[in-house]
Amino acid sequence: MTDTQEVLRDKGRLTRRTVLAAGGVAVTAAGVGGALAVNASAQEETSGDACYTLTSELVEGPYYIDADKIRQDVTEDEEGIPLALTLKVIDAETCKPLKDAAVDIWHCNAVGVYSGYEAMGSGGGGGGGPAPTGTPTGTPTGTPTGAPPSGIPGGGHQEPTDDKRYLRGTWRTDRHGHVTFRTVFPGWYQGRCVHIHVKVHVDGTWTDAGYEGGHTCHTGQLFFAEKAVLLTEDVAPYSTNTTSRTTLDEDTIYPGDGHAGGLLYLKYDKKHIARGVRAHLTLGVAPDRTSDGS
Repeated sequence: MTDTQEVLRDKGRLTRRTVLAAGGVAVTAAGVGGALAVNASAQEETSGDACYTLTSELVEGPYYIDADKIRQDVTEDEEGIPLALTLKVIDAETCKPLKDAAVDIWHCNAVGVYSGYEAMGSGGGGGGGPAPTGTPTGTPTGTPTGAPPSGIPGGGHQEPTDDKRYLRGTWRTDRHGHVTFRTVFPGWYQGRCVHIHVKVHVDGTWTDAGYEGGHTCHTGQLFFAEKAVLLTEDVAPYSTNTTSRTTLDEDTIYPGDGHAGGLLYLKYDKKHIARGVRAHLTLGVAPDRTSDGS
């Protein structure tokens, strides 16, 4: 067990978490799956459910917004390659699926902008930028003051700059631990590879108002293989994104441990990726622990 996992074991539960339901909740899983025409022969990799392996815990980043929209279709009017994302949440110790967990996802649009933070533009933080090069010179002077900058581990998330909420949503897992979202393939911004943020909340209660109470047992990020991302660069509006892209291997947050670290399994037509992509992954979590990504 890592030092991080020991810390997470000792953390207390969050006192309360409330997610308010949004209008237009009636989006079905069938609608998510039926929207994409994908060539099954283009599957990159297949695997059985991972058991007895915790999915890597990663930083929350600066752009998380709690208590928001209960929905499976988070696309709104955002342009991009259709993406059907299916996650299975299991107890990593028993391998049993976690029913009625609340799963949050959020990510940037095709040109690297997060809803709620449009004023930040493309390339606004999140940590994981290129490491400094060269040898430091001189001796630091003075005493640091103020809070640590946001967007880096330990820095917390920033206050939203607007009321947009596209490409964000929360939905509940079914009795098999599955949850499916309909979204678009994420773009990229300065210092980070292409990714989706994810949180899993358990021990709360689903009500007419949404999801109340419980605690966050997993905070992580989901990643995309380079060969898929390269194909998106020639598809509009990704082709208009002029920000230099950080590759998966260059990213300093991706743990480099494959599917245990959040690397998604992908299916798509290699000649026509614009038709849509299906992605799936099993998240092994420890439901009795708290991991808020700080």
